[in-house]
Amino acid sequence: MDQPTLSSEQRESGAHFAPKFDDRGLLTAVVVDADSAEVLVVAFMNAEALAQTRSTGKVHFWSRSRGQLWLKGETSGNFLMVEEIRVDCDQDALVILANPAGPTCHTGSRSCFYRRLDSQAPDDVALQSISR
Repeated sequence: MDQPTLSSEQRESGAHFAPKFDDRGLLTAVVVDADSAEVLVVAFMNAEALAQTRSTGKVHFWSRSRGQLWLKGETSGNFLMVEEIRVDCDQDALVILANPAGPTCHTGSRSCFYRRLDSQAPDDVALQSISR
């Protein structure tokens, strides 16, 4: 994706979609359940993942650990079907409203955010499960 040079005003208020990828060619994508507004997963997209997501309606990511494109649900069948994509003010992050076809986390949890941090507890006992 070519990144046109836009003024701050054009980037923040204009209608031109010009995602601002970081120096590794990535932007942050937060996937939220379209019905419950629960945060399901936070991952990264490169230009190819974003293009595939837009063209197929299924969320794709760039796997930093594997160094390859990743279609969420490709092996599990638990696809994330896109309802809406929202872009932040400076176009370097996305919120994707999606309908999950099953658990989102590789652990089998509905969301990757299934533990709460007790800020008063010592680190060795600070995480508490909130759902699975």
